[in-house]
Amino acid sequence: MTHHTTAMAEVRPATAAPPPGAGSGTPPATARTRRTLSRRVRAFGRGALPVAAFLLVLVGGWQMVAVRSGSVLIPDVPAVWSALTDIVTQPLFYDSLGATLLRVGLGFALAFVTAVVVGIAMGRVEFVRRFFEPAVLIGLTVPGLVWALLCVIWFGVSLTNPVVAVALSAAPALTLSIYQGTRATDSALREMAHVYRFSVWTSLRYLWLPSLLPALFSGARLGLSLAWKVIVLVEMFGMSSGVGYELNNQFAAQNVAGVLSWTLLFAAVLAVLEYGVLQSLERRLGRWRKATAV
Repeated sequence: MTHHTTAMAEVRPATAAPPPGAGSGTPPATARTRRTLSRRVRAFGRGALPVAAFLLVLVGGWQMVAVRSGSVLIPDVPAVWSALTDIVTQPLFYDSLGATLLRVGLGFALAFVTAVVVGIAMGRVEFVRRFFEPAVLIGLTVPGLVWALLCVIWFGVSLTNPVVAVALSAAPALTLSIYQGTRATDSALREMAHVYRFSVWTSLRYLWLPSLLPALFSGARLGLSLAWKVIVLVEMFGMSSGVGYELNNQFAAQNVAGVLSWTLLFAAVLAVLEYGVLQSLERRLGRWRKATAV
């Protein structure tokens, strides 16, 4: 009888160990979700806290200067805030911002395509590098104000005016960044593309664009900052709409709070493009770099 009982115990299936978190009453999926959410909140706090501290110092410093000066030329924070809310609640703001964004987008797209083609060619062919090097140097040294004035004279009040001015101001910096990134590309990868006879499109898609991502994004940031400066000048001198045109109107009326409000809104749009578009794209397109580094 004892032998039979022992045999029955041997064939009895072993009791499975409880899954993690079963004893605590919390499903594993819920625990993982909470941990992920907690990590994201901490990461957001680490990124948002310095920005909030900078804005607090900036606003507090401006308020101190405005109160101590007591001048109408330095409006305090409530006056600027009141002017800013008035602008945002008017349809004119969205019409002006839309017109400016369209001009910047078209001009930057033209500069980006040109810079990719010329920059890669400069990094690959010595004759092309020597041919375009003076043009890049001249483009980097000519002030944006000069491009704005010339395009106003050449093209008048038309869409071509701001598009060409933005392209001329942004393309040289973009081209230089892409050229330097091309020169820094791993020579083994270039040899592999040559041995396997990659087509131009295959090389561009699977070799050059992935390896040039850091150069592309750094050049895009610099090009966009230059484009914003030039588009304001173009709209001030030769356009009848846009953020620059409204800034000129506020300046003519000696409305300092209005000038500051349009400037802050312009900076807010640029911050949204940087943190919401460029950084998100950079993280998304650069995931393979993180994976290979682990």
